[in-house]
Amino acid sequence: MRNSLAGLVSGMLFGVGLMVSRMADPAKVLNFLDIARHWDASLAFVMGGGVAVASVGFALARRMEHPWFNRQFPVLATAGITLRLLVGAGLFGIGWGLIGLCPGPALVALVLDPRPVAIFVVGMLAGLWGVRFLNQRR
Repeated sequence: MRNSLAGLVSGMLFGVGLMVSRMADPAKVLNFLDIARHWDASLAFVMGGGVAVASVGFALARRMEHPWFNRQFPVLATAGITLRLLVGAGLFGIGWGLIGLCPGPALVALVLDPRPVAIFVVGMLAGLWGVRFLNQRR
C-alpha cells in the first residue's frame, strides 16, 4: 500500500510539473525543437531544473542503505549501447520531434484535451504491445 501511495503521489507531482512547465503542450515542445525559426529556450530551463533535482536525489540515494519504500535498491542490467537501444532512442526522438509529445506528457495531454492526443496514445500503446509481443516470441 505504501509503495502504491508513493507511486501515486510521485506520478501526480510529475503530471503537475508537466502542466506547469507546459511540456504537455506539443506546440511548446515543437517550438523548443525548432531552433531555426521559433525557438523557445524555456524548456531548457525546465530540463536544467530536472537535472539539478535528480542530481540531489542521486547524491542522497548513494548515502542510503535502502530506499524509503523498499528493502533494497533495484539491480539494473547494464548491456551497454546496443543496436536495440539505438533504434529505440531514435524512434523515440523522431516521434518526439514530429509530434511534440513523449509518453509522460502524452498521458497528461490526454487528460487535458483528449481529441488531438488520442491517436498518438493509441499508437504508443500499440507499439508497446508490439514490442512486448515480439520479445515474448524471441
